[in-house]
Amino acid sequence: MRSGCANGRQFFWRPPLFGASCVCCGCCSGVEENRKRVMNSTRRLISPLLCFDQGGRVQALFVHGMGRSILSGWRMRISLKAQGITPHAFGYLTPFEDFASIRTRLVRRINTLAVEDDYVLIGHSLGGVLLRAAVASLPAATRQPRQMFLLGSPIQPARLAQKLQRNGLYRVLAGDCGQLLASPARMAQIGPAPVPTISIVGMAGWKGRLNPFQGEINDGIVSVAEASAAWIAEEIRLPVIHTCLPSDKRVTQIILARIASHSGSP
Repeated sequence: MRSGCANGRQFFWRPPLFGASCVCCGCCSGVEENRKRVMNSTRRLISPLLCFDQGGRVQALFVHGMGRSILSGWRMRISLKAQGITPHAFGYLTPFEDFASIRTRLVRRINTLAVEDDYVLIGHSLGGVLLRAAVASLPAATRQPRQMFLLGSPIQPARLAQKLQRNGLYRVLAGDCGQLLASPARMAQIGPAPVPTISIVGMAGWKGRLNPFQGEINDGIVSVAEASAAWIAEEIRLPVIHTCLPSDKRVTQIILARIASHSGSP
């Protein structure tokens, strides 16, 4: 709705949030104050989306899974930031990078974080495999992560990767990383993580006769058995599918609780 102000200028009507004054030229009483109030409110709402690399003392680096992007963990990172943790993200593209080159870049990124302050690592699916390999490759003088969180991340060779490893489309999209996930020898070379590790696995995957995991509990992509190992400090199972693990509120709450409890450790 078009109307006018005391100076005869035209403006469009805005909702009551802006007040009843002119919103186009700021010439009427109270408009500037209302404008500042709305701008400040908007800034508070969107700043977590824009400032992922700012925040508190403890840092958290999230590494996404195969075929995903850093956006897959945006809800988690906003929640971490709200609790005073500085969230970061690391991205990669499996069709264009082999496992070793991604690991090398990740080692450099972790080195940078380690210089700044304490940090934890969070890896979804292949992201957890990359993090384990990167931590094992850190220089001896580099500060180790306080904790590592693996979200549906295979520790044993992945059964689906083994079924698909000769598929042409899979080979193109998954690249060398997809072949690593299918290889018992290459997966075994990565070894256990040398830091306290929490594995969070989903249980809302295939069931019944359609289950490609031969009746094992799974999240649709990775079975619980594939994400398990004797060196895991804690394993937590949730009724979540593989894709939704990084965005599930319960996963974030568990991560926040474990970071807080570890902060009180000697």
